[in-house]
Amino acid sequence: MDAVNAPPGVNPDQSSAARVYDYLLGGKDNYEIDRQVAREAARVMPGIAETARVNRHLMTRVCRFLAHHAGIRQFIDCGSGMPTAENVHQIVQRADSGTKVVYVDYDPVVASHGRAMLDENEFTEYIQADFFDPPSILDHPTVNLHLDWGQPIAVLFLLALHHQTGDRELPGKVTREFIDRLPSGSYVAISHLLDPHDGSEDERVVQGLLESFHNGSMKDVSARTRAEIKDLFHDLELIPSGPNKPAEIVPVVEWWPDGPLLGEPTVAQRIVAVGVARKP
Repeated sequence: MDAVNAPPGVNPDQSSAARVYDYLLGGKDNYEIDRQVAREAARVMPGIAETARVNRHLMTRVCRFLAHHAGIRQFIDCGSGMPTAENVHQIVQRADSGTKVVYVDYDPVVASHGRAMLDENEFTEYIQADFFDPPSILDHPTVNLHLDWGQPIAVLFLLALHHQTGDRELPGKVTREFIDRLPSGSYVAISHLLDPHDGSEDERVVQGLLESFHNGSMKDVSARTRAEIKDLFHDLELIPSGPNKPAEIVPVVEWWPDGPLLGEPTVAQRIVAVGVARKP
């Protein structure tokens, strides 16, 4: 995109997680500063773009499960990012064309593209808000008019909650506030940068990525252990991660893959973990 003609409220010299993610997925809605952040991350881990693609594939599988099997007809996608191929509403509305979706992102560029994309879809809304401030979403008039809070809702935090380092407890406070407001039968899905905490090469790669982001222009990023990611669900019931598998936090490629894994997962496929849980 042309930095000279940046939308109001957008600093083209400050990178955005949504635009970096867009670049890693091969999109064009990003600035040079976003590409610079992605290139720095790629120096630490050349397969970083694969991590973005793997998480996108996960989003597809999670949405198919929630819409087709769990019967969820309402979704809130927190930190939705730039519209790209196979967005949440396109996946879930194949199960039921009347499924309602609210996209949430704080980036004004995402806001502009999101609203343009949704002009012709009456069951989908976009709001510009910060999910780290839950009332800005939960009390938003568009959200409360669009969704029926007496019926189950799925809330997605995919590659979202780790974009914060100041208050280590904040992501858990955020998920607690959403969970407390959700009706029975609702679901929460979280994917998060994983801290293996085992002295492995994976841990060294993750620490290198964190340092790269910290020294760049994007907001800091944090990593959590599997136990810490599980804590973000509080007392919700994790669903099994696959056929005859336990209900636990797993690397994204291991969560109900579309087919058998024919080889050992790469570092890029291992450094993000996921869980999906149901509120009783």
